[in-house]
Amino acid sequence: MEFKAGDVVMLKSGGMPLTVADVDGNDIECVWLGEEGDLFRETLPRAVLEIALVIPHDEDEEDDEEEKAA
Repeated sequence: MEFKAGDVVMLKSGGMPLTVADVDGNDIECVWLGEEGDLFRETLPRAVLEIALVIPHDEDEEDDEEEKAA
């Protein structure tokens, strides 16, 4: 599987989404935000990653829900 900078991936064993920052052969440099907003960066082997299913955030839908609640 080919990864490129900007792809959203996950560990095959689960966890939170990671963003690919750089690809160097089988070494995939990933970044992600921790629960408290800290930025983490780690280089992981290609074999432990897979493309993540990302559901786009629809801001219009969220705005509609806020207006209904008001």
